[in-house]
Amino acid sequence: MPETTGAATRTSDHDVVIAGAGPTGLMLAGELALAGIDATLVERRASQVVDGSRAGGLHSRTIEVLDQRGIADRFLAAGQTMQIQGFAGIPLDLSDFPTRHNYGLALWQGHIERLLAEWVGELGVPILREREVTGHTQDDAGVDVRLSDGSILRAPYLVGCDGGRSVVRKAAGIDFPGWDATTSWLIAEVEMDQEPEIGMRREGGGIGPVNRDTGGGPYRVVLKEPLVDQPGEPTLRHVRDALAAAYGTDYGAHSPNWISRFTDATRQAAAYRAGRVLLAGDAAHVHPPQGGQGLNTGVQDAVNLGWKLAQVIRGTSPTSLLDTYHAERHPVGAQVLRNTMAQVALSTPDDRHDALRETLASLLAMDEPRRRTVAELSGLGIHYDLGEGHPLIGRRMPDLDLGGADGPTRVYALLHNARPLLLNFGEPGGLEISPWPDRVRWVDATHDGEWELPVIGQVPAPMAVLIRPDGHVAWAGDLADPELPHALGAWFGTAAL
Repeated sequence: MPETTGAATRTSDHDVVIAGAGPTGLMLAGELALAGIDATLVERRASQVVDGSRAGGLHSRTIEVLDQRGIADRFLAAGQTMQIQGFAGIPLDLSDFPTRHNYGLALWQGHIERLLAEWVGELGVPILREREVTGHTQDDAGVDVRLSDGSILRAPYLVGCDGGRSVVRKAAGIDFPGWDATTSWLIAEVEMDQEPEIGMRREGGGIGPVNRDTGGGPYRVVLKEPLVDQPGEPTLRHVRDALAAAYGTDYGAHSPNWISRFTDATRQAAAYRAGRVLLAGDAAHVHPPQGGQGLNTGVQDAVNLGWKLAQVIRGTSPTSLLDTYHAERHPVGAQVLRNTMAQVALSTPDDRHDALRETLASLLAMDEPRRRTVAELSGLGIHYDLGEGHPLIGRRMPDLDLGGADGPTRVYALLHNARPLLLNFGEPGGLEISPWPDRVRWVDATHDGEWELPVIGQVPAPMAVLIRPDGHVAWAGDLADPELPHALGAWFGTAAL
């Protein structure tokens, strides 16, 4: 699309450039493609091969999000459903939660990325590999994105999904305040000559088989290091020394597939948007991996941002819609930072912290504390502040079984194309929703049964509900409610746009 800056006319190569093809960038690319937006991914790796066992699973809300796009079965077939939720190693059960996916999915990051990349490939999104974003310059009409091969891409928007050391964030001048590291861990995937001690350690970390089905090597090792600021990149010698210090033997560790380290450094971008540049995933928030929340939070960032960015690019919504991305996701990221810091503190291996941990474990054995904590960690309890009204507003829509003229279906099946949805449970028709029919799908439906939400329990069934593409409820009530046209206009544009 031609754009004018001063006396010069520039042509955009794409609608959106996404820096980084990890889980967050891939999910964002898929969301934009479903909305008909021309996005391209820029990725330094030659293929989608990653440190396979770096992250280990998907939480319940992330599985719901994938279900909303019709691809959850691909992930469920590749992993193991189990109760993986925990707080500082204290197991937490969510099997009684009101969701079809009342479990976690044990699945290594390598498989998660592979499946997302396959989906994005089916949607036709190009990935520019063996290149990195090295900088950018934005103006009133778009962004010039500089790549490591010397080329420049032009796009109306750039999204940094390029990790905790994000070049995009730094180039945009976005502050990254937080807390420096106090603890460092080695993480590696290695073979061992001797069978190791499997399981978690008192101070966190431990040893486990990469292949959860068959056991045996290779093994995933996560161990604390004696010093926080270790010089250089970690090596096999570092892994062996850490094993010997923790277990009295290095188990004959050899043939590493990969070795890395992480710390408890905790930081969050002061803003998720700077003009035409946005951040998602680790580029927006970094924290230790306790609770396995990083990958899941990033994927959910992408689903919140994608449809909003698409509407702004299409011109159906003003750019101010993008401000709601920061307003909604920044508090979620801040909460993740707080609970991971608390979990790190509880992992300190001494008697005082053990006493505190035992006290917390007894509290989490009670129903209400457990449910609140699980709702927070799993993402099921996320509530965006979208104003007053029905208790559904701002919360995830339950995946109800529905009836109707077109036969039985369920809510998430109606969201596969990432289009806004107005569900009417009253008399068919009866409301003029121009100019939104081409933007919002109207469905007359029936539902028998109770409506239940995590933590708050049963809620009254509304006569109609307006669902955003990310599965959160924008409005609920009676079709005669004068707030409905306001909600439609606020989230999905007005006739004047």
